[in-house]
Amino acid sequence: MRLIDRAGLSTALLAALPGSAFAQELNALVWCDHTDPALIEPFEAAHGVTVNLREYEGTGAALATLEQSQPGDWDVLVIDAIDVPRVLDAGLLAELPAGELPTADFFPEVVMAESTTRDGKTYAVTEKFGYNTVSFNSETVDAADMSDLSTILSDKYAGRIAVYDYYLPVMGLAAVNLGLRTAELTADDLPALREELFRMKDHASSVGEVVASQTALATGEADIVIGGGEWLTAGLAAEQPELTWTIPEKGAVRWAQSIAVLADSANPDLALEFVKYIVSPEGQARLATSSCYWGMPANRLAGDHLTAEQKATLRWDEQPEYLARAQLYPAPDAELDAQMQDLWLEMLQR
Repeated sequence: MRLIDRAGLSTALLAALPGSAFAQELNALVWCDHTDPALIEPFEAAHGVTVNLREYEGTGAALATLEQSQPGDWDVLVIDAIDVPRVLDAGLLAELPAGELPTADFFPEVVMAESTTRDGKTYAVTEKFGYNTVSFNSETVDAADMSDLSTILSDKYAGRIAVYDYYLPVMGLAAVNLGLRTAELTADDLPALREELFRMKDHASSVGEVVASQTALATGEADIVIGGGEWLTAGLAAEQPELTWTIPEKGAVRWAQSIAVLADSANPDLALEFVKYIVSPEGQARLATSSCYWGMPANRLAGDHLTAEQKATLRWDEQPEYLARAQLYPAPDAELDAQMQDLWLEMLQR
């Protein structure tokens, strides 16, 4: 189960030693940014525990893992913020003591109480956010053109574009460019979205997942990534400062991830301490600059623990403007979601 290897005695041996600092374990289903030892090891040392991490992609994969596990196998879940209600409906999350969470220090726009609370009770907390927007090589494109997705999708940049292979944010970005509200999309909007997606595909050299998109930009295979953002380029900034990102004038799509304690956790008190650490200023700064991908910390006080260079890379000072111009991911019901996935598949096969 463990994905982070450490030198020394095995976990089993350490647990058997009297008074061992690693006598307790916490099991967490997470995204890759939580597997950075720089984030996890301070919590382990402070609490004398071992954190077992399993990385997953996609809420469906997390739910499948939970369904195949025994009650108590997992303690903590990191999940896309828009999917928290879905997991709540399944009865999988434990109530969190809201008074022990520093949400008053968060960027107000990312508290997302409509998703993380129900009937006045808190079940998850936003931990990190960012934008699916436009990443580009500032040395090979006109930066002014990047403020308009329609200009990007002109013949000027044909064949120089990569598209991030995730239907929700890219279709959301297409909707924003069309002047639509992502929260109000219906089946009637699909024909217009279809035309916009096909235009993307016709001008793109590739459609790929995270690593493929990042590699295409870093190697020069593509000069622009539609659906990219700080999460795609921030980790490359030190060695390739020409790789950057922007939000078009019409706006972009905001992603957010949440963390929660599972209802059948065998270690609920320890799991809560982990959640509290992750949303603390120190934990937030480490999560924001994780080696897997960067993103904005939900807690504004994390800025006290970031360097000036790190804050500049994250566009810390521009956040009020960016937040005002970004819409959340589309959150379709099951029927519309299936139609959107079918449309995405049609675009990929074009």
